[in-house]
Amino acid sequence: MNVVVAMDSFKGSLSGLEAGNGVKEGILKAIPEANVGVYPLADGGEGTVEALVLGLNGKLEKVMVTGPLGEPVECTYGILEATGTAVIEMAGAAGITLVPEKNRNPLNTTTYGVGEVIKDAIRKGCRHFIVGIGGSATNDGGIGMLQALGYDMLDRNGKQVAFGAKGLEQLVTIGDEGVIEELKECDFRIACDVVNPLCGENGCSAVFGPQKGATPAMIAQMDRWLKAYANLTAVKCKNANASYPGTGAAGGIGFAFLAYTNAVLESGVKIILDETKLEEHILNADIVITGEGRLDGQTIFGKAPIGVAKLAKKHGKRVLAFAGSVTEDARMCNAHGIDAFFPIVRGVCTLQEAMDSELAKKNMVSAVEQVFRLIKY
Repeated sequence: MNVVVAMDSFKGSLSGLEAGNGVKEGILKAIPEANVGVYPLADGGEGTVEALVLGLNGKLEKVMVTGPLGEPVECTYGILEATGTAVIEMAGAAGITLVPEKNRNPLNTTTYGVGEVIKDAIRKGCRHFIVGIGGSATNDGGIGMLQALGYDMLDRNGKQVAFGAKGLEQLVTIGDEGVIEELKECDFRIACDVVNPLCGENGCSAVFGPQKGATPAMIAQMDRWLKAYANLTAVKCKNANASYPGTGAAGGIGFAFLAYTNAVLESGVKIILDETKLEEHILNADIVITGEGRLDGQTIFGKAPIGVAKLAKKHGKRVLAFAGSVTEDARMCNAHGIDAFFPIVRGVCTLQEAMDSELAKKNMVSAVEQVFRLIKY
């Protein structure tokens, strides 16, 4: 029996590969002769670097960069040396978790550190980039990142504008004479699962600004400044389309990537599945196993397990899912490629107990073993 295992992380408990190895152990307890392959999985957000680096024999790099509040932070990213690809999570350099709640204010938070991570990877030979842009603390339209890459974002006095969205108000001239030479050799796959435009009632300021600390007055200001920035950009860049789906992602950094770099915005799950070549492994599988920490009705909206299930169903494979918990509306997953799903918790316990990594691994092994004891007959 050939089994392909691709598990998303059980956040706060097990990494995707730890969960996958638990599945493998349970299968082999029931069917020792089974051939089980464990492959990395993520959706482009938290855990993407770990999944791809560990799953594809890459290496982790650490670099000190400018954090969202302008103070130094250490960002970890990955390099897949075989392809010269850097794997970056924007949240590591400009994430909202790096900003204390009392200090959250998108007028002040910058994406400058994201550009510094890209520069570090370029210096180390990378020319291909996978960038997950979820969890940002910013709404600066990506101008901070562009400044770090050498773009001049200048005020009326010819000086670089301030960090944060407030810099957009000062912006009158955009120059590219200082852009690092190697940038034109680079391509970017941006993991983006939102379709919001840059501006307007569905734009980044209105939809995502409040969770980053924006008041209604700030939202109106930032939206107006972003429109002016988009108009300036349109004069310089042929791909400057502020209405394109996803340009409002991560405070407008989606727009910056599309307009100023050789980038495409894609489903995070699709990028991961492509990079890991999971489809090639699925072709010879008898059963495909996937899962995540909580399986619910939201899982069907672009979450990693459904991406795996759709790929498996393309080739007529059976798909089982294991999760830390399942909700009543998780049954929606059955109509989206998951043939059956199973919670792994085996008795009454607290959430803290259920999320203990040792217990979660033990529960995973036990649940999978019992399912596969039935399958082997």
